[in-house]
Amino acid sequence: MPTKLTLTVLLLGTAAAISTPAAADTITLKPSLDARLRYENVDTPKVDADAVTIRVRPGITAATKSGFSVLVEGEGTLAIGDHYKGAPFLPNNGYAVVADPENIELNRAQVQYKTKTFTLTGGRQRINLDDQRFVGSVGWRQNEQTFDAVRGEATLGPISFDGTYSWSQRTIFGIDAATRQAYSGEFLFLGAGATLGPVKLKAFSYLLDFDAKELVKGTSTQTYGVRATSSFKLSPKSSLNLMASYATQSDYGLNPGDYSVDYIAAEAGLGYGNFTLTAGYELLGGKITPNGRVAFQTPMATLHKFNGWADLFLTTPTAGANVGLQDIYGGLAVKFPKVKALPGLNATVVYHDFQSDVGSAKYGTEWDASLGFKIGKKLSFLAKYADYSADKFSTDKSIFWLQLDYAL
Repeated sequence: MPTKLTLTVLLLGTAAAISTPAAADTITLKPSLDARLRYENVDTPKVDADAVTIRVRPGITAATKSGFSVLVEGEGTLAIGDHYKGAPFLPNNGYAVVADPENIELNRAQVQYKTKTFTLTGGRQRINLDDQRFVGSVGWRQNEQTFDAVRGEATLGPISFDGTYSWSQRTIFGIDAATRQAYSGEFLFLGAGATLGPVKLKAFSYLLDFDAKELVKGTSTQTYGVRATSSFKLSPKSSLNLMASYATQSDYGLNPGDYSVDYIAAEAGLGYGNFTLTAGYELLGGKITPNGRVAFQTPMATLHKFNGWADLFLTTPTAGANVGLQDIYGGLAVKFPKVKALPGLNATVVYHDFQSDVGSAKYGTEWDASLGFKIGKKLSFLAKYADYSADKFSTDKSIFWLQLDYAL
């Protein structure tokens, strides 16, 4: 593994290349700004929350025609009122968790060189891999997850390669999270893909080795898997989209366990006109070992995208006799292009049935629904609702969101 000093020298050398060989290039400055105002209401049998937060993310990119660029971006989140708890590990204040704590930080600071077939990015950056099931930026929350890393991407005809070495996971919990603001270690994300006719195949590996000083050092894992996606045109108005994935995960680094668990996912989406019907299954395997209960975990994923919007399963269950997670789900998405007064109007409804992998327990069910549309060219509106009905896991929980997004 390269040392952090070596990586720093590499980044400085790349930055110097922008100001010397490319000096003849015209440098273009492009400002960026996105902002989000959100209301979130959480209702549970024991505690509730009402959070109004606003997040602003200003940035600027300096780019040359030869492919070099430098991006700097800040991020600030402000709470309007304090009727919520900003993170699960913060002291109890009588309110439910809404994971949007107040924060101000350097969100991204990266140097990049890009051609038609190759991209090299160094520094603090946003990383979203595939569907973000294993590595993502957690874009739903106000504070984004980023990585201090070096990433290389290359394509050669139908073949693609993607490799990242990261030494810091910058979490969504912000400046008041102490040691949980960022987790250090050696993290390697590797992927190789190929397009074979209508099928896209990818093999991947994620090696997460947290440093000994980190609270999460015992959760280090190594994951290896494959993913396949395909899309078929059935008629001028209809299409079929398919996805399947398998992975195996085992202990790694300072993880004291000795185990191996599986991940399986399959999804089919049938589109007709402005309607899309989706059905899927996901397994995050669990196991009871002599050293304790373990389950497949994805701590760097955009977890809100998966297993229900109520966020009951951000960590795969490992308590009691019921371990692991099975999610059987189905949904309907509809677009309304003829409603000119609300451009981009769309609606989604999803149902989840959650069960354990070990123990045959029925955890609960969940309904999710959303409605969104655009307001002019730069604003968008979203209303969203999640309702979890508990059986053998946790308690009933409902969440309601109203959101305005602005993008320059």
